[in-house]
Parts: sequence; structure tokens; C-alpha cells
Amino acid sequence: MWYNTKATALLGIDYPVMQGPFGGNLSTVELTAAVSNAGGLGGYGAYTMSPKEIFEVDQQLKAATNKPYNINLWVSDHDIPQSGLSDEQYDKTAALFQPYFDEVGIPLPEKPAPFQSRFENQLDVILNIKPKVFSFMFGTLSPDVLEQCKRSGIVTVGAATTLDEAIFLENTGVDMIIASGFEAGGHRPSFLASAESSLTGTFVLLQLIREKVKTPIIAAGGIANGKGVAAALALGASAAQIGTAFLACDESNALPIHREMLFSDAAKYTTLSRAYTGRLGRGLTSRLAKDISGKEENVLPFPLQTTLISPLRKAALDQQKWDMILFWGGQIAPILKHTKAKELMNSLIEETNAYFDDLKG
Repeated sequence: MWYNTKATALLGIDYPVMQGPFGGNLSTVELTAAVSNAGGLGGYGAYTMSPKEIFEVDQQLKAATNKPYNINLWVSDHDIPQSGLSDEQYDKTAALFQPYFDEVGIPLPEKPAPFQSRFENQLDVILNIKPKVFSFMFGTLSPDVLEQCKRSGIVTVGAATTLDEAIFLENTGVDMIIASGFEAGGHRPSFLASAESSLTGTFVLLQLIREKVKTPIIAAGGIANGKGVAAALALGASAAQIGTAFLACDESNALPIHREMLFSDAAKYTTLSRAYTGRLGRGLTSRLAKDISGKEENVLPFPLQTTLISPLRKAALDQQKWDMILFWGGQIAPILKHTKAKELMNSLIEETNAYFDDLKG
């Protein structure tokens, strides 16, 4: 059967369907548990959370489902140079964004405070709570950490945007690799070369990796229905990870206007931009992203750009200036149909079943 793959065996799930783990407070226990309880693998993005918050969310997840789930962290959680953020760099960014702050009638924030990496402390919690699956982006884990995960029965999943990254991940000994195509919504998790030079489509990337890498592959980007799942499996993936379609469900923590936009005509147009966070990510095209295109050198490093933009985003939301806000979303958004996670899961399973039944003839 199509659902008996290396991924389902390794992850202990019924169907090779994974929910993308959304960072930035977009994940919920309700959504993660709904996907896991329906036979897939729910995912929770925790890169912005404190160790205490991760521990508490894990307790809630354990209470909401007795099935496996995935907790996701970012290995590299900032791009700030060792010398810190210079006044000159801040002033350039301030000049670029001043008109938008003027438009919503709020003052430009002062230069953001230095950022302290949280990853090491977050990692300690992961090794303590031992989720069934620990996925990570923007880098690789040390041999020591991977060994600890193996001993604890934690399945490790790294993310690659190029064949080089997939080979690099396999050489570290990771259990599974996500092939993240440029169609995907959210941040591009490149770590060997710039995100702008690592833009391969999902199904090309999947085939390239499948040729050179023995580690089971998870296809991510541009998949939102059973046909997409079937295509990924036919090309050699062991599972498909679906982000935007689950983000659009009522159970996610996306704002109602965000979910509404994903089902609107606006979803036909997406852009890769650094304007909102300092890292390249795909969302629905906005006036601000268009304006900043070609001026990315004047954007603050991640996550200081997020800190700068945060009050602007809040004011724009309050004033319903949607064209100033980044609503995360992938290129597949125009085909979305479902607003409930369980219905989406059922539809994915039924459509994939039907596709493989038709093949049998």
C-alpha cells in the first residue's frame, strides 16, 4: 500500500503526511494534535519560544494526543555579526522604513537591543522531553547531539534546499531529510549558500536528492492535496510535508484575516522577501515587499528586522492596511479547499488512495 513507507515505519504514523511546523506563534496544540490523531505527523514550530514554554507545550501535546508529533527548532537563530549592529546600518534601515511608520502614524523604534541565541537552551529541553520527532532547520546538529537523540529514541529530521545540503545532512547521520522547494511558504532554510542562490523546485530537488542520498526524503513545498502527495511518493519521497494548507485551517494560530487572504484572489501572488524578518521567506505579495525589492542590503539582520517591523505590523493590522503586512503562504494556496484539519487529512488520504487505485486500473 502507498502509505507503507520508510517514513511511516520510522515515525510510527499511519500515513506519510506531515504538517509543516509553523514558527512565529502560528502553531497550536490543537492543530498538531488533530493531524497526529488523524494518522499523520503534527508539527509544532518552537524556535521563538523559551525552554520553559517548550516544556509546557510538550505537556499540552502529550495530553492532547498519544500519537507521535514533531517539535521544530532553528539551529542558526540569528544573523547578527559578532561586532553587533552598527548605528550606520540601523540608520540606513530607519531611512528606508520611515515612510511606512509615518503612514500608520507611529514613531520608528529605537535601534533593537542585542539578541542572545536560545538554541542551546532549547536543545537541552528537547533532549529532556524526548519528542518522537525533532526536526531542525538552518543548519546541522553535532555528532554528540545526534547520538543523544538516537539513544533517546528521538527521530531527527533536517531540512535541505539544495542537493549539497542534503548530502551534508546525510553525512552527519540524520534520520530523515526534508527537500524544501522554493514553492513553499515561510522561510527558506538554506544553510550552505545564500537562500537566493538555493531556489530549486520541490520535485526537481526531490529527484536530485533521491539519486545521491540513501536517507529517507520528505518532500515539502507546493503540496496541498492527494495528487501532490501521490506525485511526491511516485518520485521517491517517503512522505510529504504540507504547510500552507494546514496554516489555512481554523485550528492554526493564523489571524482570521490571514486565513481569509489564503482563500482569496490575493493568494495567486506570492513573493520571496527579506523585508519583514531579515531572512528570505515566501508570503502573499505586499506593497512593502515590492517596494523593498532590490534594497535588501538595507534590511536589518534576522531577527532584528522582525523586532523593527513588529510595531508597524500591529499598527497596519489595527488600521486594516493589509498591503503592508506579510501573510505567509506558498505558491499552492489558490487550490486550497479545507478549513478544518481533520477534513483536510481525510481528503488527503482519500485522494491519494483514489490516485493509486486508478493506477492499478
